[in-house]
Amino acid sequence: MPVLSSFYDITITMYFRQVEHNPPHIHAKYGNDSVVIGVRDLKILEGNLPPRALLMVKEWMVIHRDKLLEMWETQKFEKIAPLD
Repeated sequence: MPVLSSFYDITITMYFRQVEHNPPHIHAKYGNDSVVIGVRDLKILEGNLPPRALLMVKEWMVIHRDKLLEMWETQKFEKIAPLD
């Protein structure tokens, strides 16, 4: 899975086989915890992160939602700026 971004020990990745992995979502890993979050609605599809890490991931997703959806549709990988 390509790494889209990394910040505060959180790694964000995305699969690029949309036929097999709908709806659009990202995977976030923090330590031993991981979560799958829908890009459009920010709903947790699977897993869990500590509250502060989850809040940062969702904030990053809101900032970059359009880019995430574009990458999901085109399946063209790009690095995305980390959360500052």
